[in-house]
Amino acid sequence: MKRDELFSLKPGKPDAEIKRASKDKWDKIAKPIDGLGELEEMISRIASIQGRVVPEISKKALIIMCADNGVVKEGVSQTGSEVTLNVATLMGKRKSSVGIMTDTGITDIFVYDTGIDSEVTPAGVIDRKIRRGTGDFLKEPAMEESECLKAIETGMAAVKECKEKGYGIIATGEMGIGNTTTAAAVLCGIEGLDPAEYTGRGSGLTDSGYSRKIQVIDEGLRLHRKEGYKKPATSKEEITGIMSSLGGLDIAGLCGVFIGGALCGIPVVIDGFISATAALAAAKLMPDCREYMLASHLGREKGMSFILKELELKPVIHADLALGEGSGAVMLFPLLDMAMSLYTGGTVFEETDIEQYERYDK
Repeated sequence: MKRDELFSLKPGKPDAEIKRASKDKWDKIAKPIDGLGELEEMISRIASIQGRVVPEISKKALIIMCADNGVVKEGVSQTGSEVTLNVATLMGKRKSSVGIMTDTGITDIFVYDTGIDSEVTPAGVIDRKIRRGTGDFLKEPAMEESECLKAIETGMAAVKECKEKGYGIIATGEMGIGNTTTAAAVLCGIEGLDPAEYTGRGSGLTDSGYSRKIQVIDEGLRLHRKEGYKKPATSKEEITGIMSSLGGLDIAGLCGVFIGGALCGIPVVIDGFISATAALAAAKLMPDCREYMLASHLGREKGMSFILKELELKPVIHADLALGEGSGAVMLFPLLDMAMSLYTGGTVFEETDIEQYERYDK
């Protein structure tokens, strides 16, 4: 896929009439107005995305993008890059954290190797390797723009395959040692932010390691953004340039998943900081795709609140999560299922002696 092809893509709009009808359906159920809060809003948004008052989300998917990051050589992570392959191997066996968490069978997992630094792709992982990890962005651009675009296209294709298989909702996950560094760099590059304020400790760093991480991101921004490193990006060309020079193949792949969700009419759930950064990049490249995103939780990393505010999305889980792998995103699924059980089977006011509540904020 060429840059111009990506920039020319435009999704349809969710159905506003369906959303209004969904809200009316909620209001007829014998409960206080908006009694389930943001979960009601999510169900109505999913209905508008799918174009039917009663959406179908029984078939759920989790797409995980795995890739290594050359910037790990700069001492920004507690562990080495070999851990990416180790965890991806567990993911292929469905024995990683999120694999165990979804062992109930309500979520199907699709794990992609877009850039693990290994000659082989683990069993159970889909081989879409673009290169064996990115470059160290203090020495060179993380990747070529063509490689970034290929990763985006990989994410879009993954969603299209899910659509063809009948999945009604998709969660996003990732695995890549060093990717809280690349995500913070991409966020700061896109928004012109100070790394000292928006860089977190990732999986855990000493004070000196944390200072080094901030320094690496700051130097990377100065190197690749030059005089514009303190200014927000103002063009789609800049966004792809930032992802290419400072990002990761997992971030670019997830960016494609969010774009693919909009193009295919499937709601896509944001997980933590890396996933949220990819969502922000997708929204900058295709503003309308924000309407197809759902926020699962408010992750621990510093940039999460900023990103979700920018996307105008409200997370429903506040549990100080920082596990990754899509773990927070799939936690949203049982909550949505419980909300759907009330939405489809709840007692309505007409069946009771209770007078229906009136909505005064229409």
